[in-house]
Amino acid sequence: MVSPDAPDFERLIAAISSELRRRGLPYMLIGGQAVLLHGEPRLTRDIDITLGAGPDRAPDILQVCASLGLSPLIDDVARFVQRSFVLPAADEASGIRVDFVFSTTPYESEAIRRAVSVDLAGVPVAFASAEDLILHKLFAGRPRDVEDARGVVLRKGPEIDWDYVERWAEEFAAVPGREDLPERVQALRAESDQTS
Repeated sequence: MVSPDAPDFERLIAAISSELRRRGLPYMLIGGQAVLLHGEPRLTRDIDITLGAGPDRAPDILQVCASLGLSPLIDDVARFVQRSFVLPAADEASGIRVDFVFSTTPYESEAIRRAVSVDLAGVPVAFASAEDLILHKLFAGRPRDVEDARGVVLRKGPEIDWDYVERWAEEFAAVPGREDLPERVQALRAESDQTS
């Protein structure tokens, strides 16, 4: 479940996981790395991590970055994180981009609790579950994200907890621009039922 340059990705993901655990920061890998675990293989050149913490923990993430040779990609970190809830960084050795996403929503807290632990380079690493990856991808809604969600369904369809996905899709439908999420989930579920 790692990209090309697998040793660099594995090393970096394992090191980040160790540092986050050491600092008591709940997290899960999302994005392309989670797609490689649950869906169809594709090229991904970055690492996306959702943190079960608010922007007030940005100083801890800066310590993680400093200890691992990650350089923040913005100058005014505090201001940027307060506005965007993201701290973008890059690994100085490999150039791999790492986005730390801060979140304290009930959904993200539950998703992090449901994360799947996978051993990478001898370190347990928390990846978003297939269900939560589908929700993340459908919420993002770009064509590539929708294809990623479809890939997860094609690979994991019979194992997916559709009740969980549908429950959160209904919640997210209250967000402007995401009103069609329940219908998108129903379409994917129907596609899964046809291929099972």
